[in-house]
Amino acid sequence: MARTQRIVAMELSYGVINTNGGDFVLACLESIRRTHPADIQHEVVVIDNASDDGSPEAIRERFPGVRLIARDRRAGITANLNLLLRETRGRLFLFLNEDVELQDGATRALVTALDADPSAAAAGALLLDSARRPTACAWRLPGLGSALAGALFLHKSLVTQSRGGDTREVGWVRSAAFLLRREAVDRMAAYDTDFFFYGEETDLQRRLRDAGWRVLYVPAAKVVHHEHATTAGAAGSRRVVQFHRSRDLYMRKHHSRPVAALCRALWAWSYVPRVVVALVAPGHDARWYWLHARRALRPSYGEGMREAAEAYNLQLAAARTRDRISGQTPLRSSSRAATS
Repeated sequence: MARTQRIVAMELSYGVINTNGGDFVLACLESIRRTHPADIQHEVVVIDNASDDGSPEAIRERFPGVRLIARDRRAGITANLNLLLRETRGRLFLFLNEDVELQDGATRALVTALDADPSAAAAGALLLDSARRPTACAWRLPGLGSALAGALFLHKSLVTQSRGGDTREVGWVRSAAFLLRREAVDRMAAYDTDFFFYGEETDLQRRLRDAGWRVLYVPAAKVVHHEHATTAGAAGSRRVVQFHRSRDLYMRKHHSRPVAALCRALWAWSYVPRVVVALVAPGHDARWYWLHARRALRPSYGEGMREAAEAYNLQLAAARTRDRISGQTPLRSSSRAATS
């Protein structure tokens, strides 16, 4: 099905996954419309991940040219990314987080960088926070060396690679704004669905590099990343669990079990001094760092984002059952692709 849909040639496909993105996803789509280079043929496809905030309806109303694929149950990021890859047909695929805004020239800079280097499979943008300040967004691939650097508090100088103003090869880039050469991913399995959330980008880029491709960091491509996902309460705790669970999965997949175990200890240790500092420093939560330390050491414990999605899907199924019994219209229709 995926290959038969790629009949009409397309230069660039934008792919966005929306999970209750609200105004953020609308701003993201507006930034595509505002900044896209006029000479590059493109399509925009949004996967709605069973949102219940009205954002799918707002997308249909404000962006009739966007193809919206509405899921009736919540899935992990890798399942959604693989669906986007199947449903798009561009020679290049630009994945954007729902909470990013492309700045002028960003798309052009990413496409130019990838086209100038036939050995490169992927390119990542310079990510700015909401105040337009640069954030770390490219690093050496995770391993014992990077874990040791973190334990010695040398991570910024020895592991972070998003420095300077020139395009350069790096280990991996954050995929909030991530351009992929379709030829490269078509030659291998795409995203590994064992990674429900977090770690999937690192794993893919590791496998691309193992296959002989390069990964580029392109600072000329500037993208604002608002980081709208909450870190408060149970939702924040689930994200911490998922982060450490995915990082440990990556280590066990690409390194030996003894190395993975040693890295867990080093990562856990790196949070302990932060706990101590947070106990006396205003504006810091020692419990937050302590949660990181415990989950880094024992990543299999706790409830992560996968469990939260499963619970949400059960609630949706129960609501639909009640609606059918009462004769009301279901909250959401079955999964479908809708083009306004």
